[in-house]
Amino acid sequence: MRNFILLFSLILLLGACTSQNSPKTIFIVRHAEKQLLGNDPALAYVGEVRAKKLAQILEKENIKHVFSTDFLRTKSTAQPTATAANVPITTYDPSQQEEFVQQLRQLEGNILVIGHSNTVSPLANTFITEGEKFEDLTDLDYDFIYIVRLDKNGAKVERKTYGDF
Repeated sequence: MRNFILLFSLILLLGACTSQNSPKTIFIVRHAEKQLLGNDPALAYVGEVRAKKLAQILEKENIKHVFSTDFLRTKSTAQPTATAANVPITTYDPSQQEEFVQQLRQLEGNILVIGHSNTVSPLANTFITEGEKFEDLTDLDYDFIYIVRLDKNGAKVERKTYGDF
């Protein structure tokens, strides 16, 4: 019986220390402005400037993981932040959102996710349990940063613009 109680206590203790209970912030951003030609266009000059600005915004956020879809424009948006944080860019498939959200919840540390106009709002919305959800971005919306704060009490999601920083 004593061993059973000890084992049960150990399981409870380990369960309380899982990553889901560790506070973290997930920054979800659409790729920066792209060139208008090609199937997988590079960033436009203004997009390169925006990507550098994102790295400046996040420089004190202790980013531990950077995720990007497998496109030149998303990886190029992520690169300045990944370089500054000295972490690799990991590609993800936005069509596998449920699995990706589980992965994000399990990771330790703050995270940057770069997506697209039709993926960033739905990803942020998965963390909203009640209240109004965000609409998809338009083709002209590049200025939003979704900030998801996760802690033991759940999630708080807000949307800011680059100008707020």
